[in-house]
Amino acid sequence: MEPAAPEPPTAASGGARDAGPPYPRSDDGAPPSTGELIARISRWIHGRSRDRLAPFGTTPAAARALVVLLRTGESQRMGDLAERLRIVPRSVTTLVDDLEREGLVERRPDPDDRRSTRVHLTDAGRERGAAMLRARHEAADDLVAVLDEADRDELHRLLSLLDAAAHADWCRHGRRGPRRDDPAAG
Repeated sequence: MEPAAPEPPTAASGGARDAGPPYPRSDDGAPPSTGELIARISRWIHGRSRDRLAPFGTTPAAARALVVLLRTGESQRMGDLAERLRIVPRSVTTLVDDLEREGLVERRPDPDDRRSTRVHLTDAGRERGAAMLRARHEAADDLVAVLDEADRDELHRLLSLLDAAAHADWCRHGRRGPRRDDPAAG
């Protein structure tokens, strides 16, 4: 079990700029790399999101599925939902089974392809998805609250660049990333 990420510095403790390194150094005593910091922050946000989602009695994976369906604003084919969630189709079947049991989604035949099934949000699923999306945003907002507006804007700009690059890589190479023997992998 992974240890819980430490609480980020707060404005009361002098904020992010004055708090010094908020996390312990790496095992070798060196300051953590940018990638390590991103991973730590991601774990912290994931843990805080999990805490905020706990009252809903829904797993983070189910919350992601509801949010994907909510954001697209339309039903999704099971395979497309699996692709958007970046999980294997077998896993999306189990996930949709659970959400359907809770009355949050329903399966309907695809009118354009008799072999396919579409997943539709129910009214209860839309309500829960919207509440979960708010909870996830609040968890992330807790973290960036230590930054002033200019720093939040700069962080958003930089994370948007990383997000676009990660999305482009996903579109080019899929779930596993580039193969090591792929000359295009650089």
